[in-house]
Amino acid sequence: MSIEITKVTDFTDSQYLTPKRVFYTQNGVEKIWDVVKVHNSVAILIYNSSCDSFVLVKQFRPAVYLANQNGFTYELCAGIVDKDKSLLQIAKEEIEEETGFVVAVENIEKIASFYTSVGFAGGEQTMYFAKVDDSLKLYDGGGVDIEEIEVVNLPLNEAKDFIFDESYSKTSGLMYAFMWFFEKYQNKNNIA
Repeated sequence: MSIEITKVTDFTDSQYLTPKRVFYTQNGVEKIWDVVKVHNSVAILIYNSSCDSFVLVKQFRPAVYLANQNGFTYELCAGIVDKDKSLLQIAKEEIEEETGFVVAVENIEKIASFYTSVGFAGGEQTMYFAKVDDSLKLYDGGGVDIEEIEVVNLPLNEAKDFIFDESYSKTSGLMYAFMWFFEKYQNKNNIA
């Protein structure tokens, strides 16, 4: 896949984030902090028991490109909360859109909720876990509209090395989810 950045500009209007300047007093000292208001999000760790692997997505992220001139990141299946639906329903839809697996909401387990990008955004992300097998794969995945998402199967026996391999750009949420999985399931041999 070829990527060419043609221009970087300032902006004042976005449907995804709103720049804000916060003025506050902390311990008697007046301070100013620039932030962006963002949508909350969901992320889903997907384990495919048919091939003993995690199902990840790989996609181009312009912000990462500006940081490292690569821009392709390995991530959990995820999406913003921009619909009037439950978080579980949004997670279910993201799994289908991005990976092609169709999972019932009752088979999606909540891991935790936490805040991301706390230095400038502070959006809340709710993380889930879904176990799938090849019989639930009904579509190719890859996203909707103009999204270009590559579905990646990472064998479970390579996941711990992947966490610490800095040659792959990845999110902290992905690393947290892997560690959660290893603590909850693999160490207790109860993923079956």
